[in-house]
Amino acid sequence: MPDIRLLSAAEARAALPDLCDVLADCVNGGASVGFMQPYGAADALPYWQGVADSVESGATLLFAVAIESRVVGTVQVGAAQMPNQPHRGDLKKLLVHRSARGKGLARLLMEAAEREAARIGKTLLVLDTATGSDAEAIYPRLGWERVGVIPDYALWPQGGFCDTTIFYKRISL
Repeated sequence: MPDIRLLSAAEARAALPDLCDVLADCVNGGASVGFMQPYGAADALPYWQGVADSVESGATLLFAVAIESRVVGTVQVGAAQMPNQPHRGDLKKLLVHRSARGKGLARLLMEAAEREAARIGKTLLVLDTATGSDAEAIYPRLGWERVGVIPDYALWPQGGFCDTTIFYKRISL
C-alpha cells in the first residue's frame, strides 16, 4: 500500500538518498525537469538540499509517496508567491521512479498536493510540462486545463529543444 505524506524539512533531509534516486531515474529516463544527462544521484543532492531548505522556510510543500518505506515518487507546490498572488501555487516536479509507474501514484500525489494547497488557501495552481511527454497526458485526466504551448522553452535531458505546455487548475476544499 503506498504511503503518501507531506514531508517536513527533517523528513526531506532523511529521504535525500531516495529523492536523489527518483530524480536521477526520471532525468535518465528522458524527463525534461531541468537537468541534463548523464545525471546521477550525487548530481541531484544539491537540488534536493535546496528543496529541503525551501520546505523549512515554508516556501515549498513537498509530498512523497513511499512503497515499503522507499520513496518512489514526489511532487512539490511552490506556496510562496508575490504579494499580488497569495491565492496561487506552482505545481513542480511530479516525479515517479520508472520502477513504480503504472500504479496510480502520480494521481495520488497530485490529489494530496491539491488538497493541501487548498487547505492553505490556494485556489489556483499552475504548471508547465514538456510537450509530447508522457507527463503531459496525465494532467487533463486529472482536471487540469491546457492553456497553450511555448516553443523551444527548454532542452530535453539528452539535448535538443523541447516545447512546454502550460496548464492550470482551480481548486477548493
